[in-house]
Amino acid sequence: MTPKLLDALYTESMVLADEARSYFESGRFNDECHDEAALSVAFSCESLKVTTRLMHCIAWLLNQKSLHGDELTDGEAWNHDRELGYAAASDGPVVDLFPFEAQQIINASEELFQRLQRLSVRMEYQEAPEPPVHNLFRRLESSF
Repeated sequence: MTPKLLDALYTESMVLADEARSYFESGRFNDECHDEAALSVAFSCESLKVTTRLMHCIAWLLNQKSLHGDELTDGEAWNHDRELGYAAASDGPVVDLFPFEAQQIINASEELFQRLQRLSVRMEYQEAPEPPVHNLFRRLESSF
């Protein structure tokens, strides 16, 4: 992972977090939904999911920046506490009832989180030590 990619993802995460905070604090959701109580409760739950999702993204990206900036020891770098945390998925049918702007923020946070999950898995796979049997097969192939 390059520093440029990390910076771009971190910036995207921070901008999205700011947009979400602004929307959640604005009261526009209640204005657009005319104070429907059940929908308002569902939106509160979804806003917590978005916040959790984005905080996991930001924390993971900050850890990656520290790792690539040689600010962590090897032991600190691969501590399982530094992995991308779990974040619950949004309830699609409920989100479909929300105003368009709320849907955009929720969907963007899920999409960002899923991209970081894929990136994290790919990085773990690339950095995993090669099993000894693979080394043995490679030595056997080179001898023939």
